[in-house]
Amino acid sequence: MRTVMLWGGFTGFLLAAVAGFAADRPLDLILRDAAFACLGGAWLLRWWWSQLERALSETLEIRRQRAEAEAAAEAAAEANQKAATSPRTPGRREAANPAMARSAASPSPAAPARL
Repeated sequence: MRTVMLWGGFTGFLLAAVAGFAADRPLDLILRDAAFACLGGAWLLRWWWSQLERALSETLEIRRQRAEAEAAAEAAAEANQKAATSPRTPGRREAANPAMARSAASPSPAAPARL
């Protein structure tokens, strides 16, 4: 940040000094205006740089979140595909007692006798 402010101040000072010399103004006014331009340029470039840093960090955060979401979706798709292709394994209750897991079909009630 310090370097950015120095570059902004230097640029503001230089632009105001060149403009003052080009306008044939007295040296004391050129230096006064250049000092104000130095301060203004430093603040302006500092503000611009903070906006740039904020935009860059937001962009990186969005890209990171997007990459995490894509990785999670890919993992879920792999899990779904693996579950669909693998044979069904018995659950805990079925594995413990297979007879209890699948009950035999109950016999249908007898039809009433016809006379």
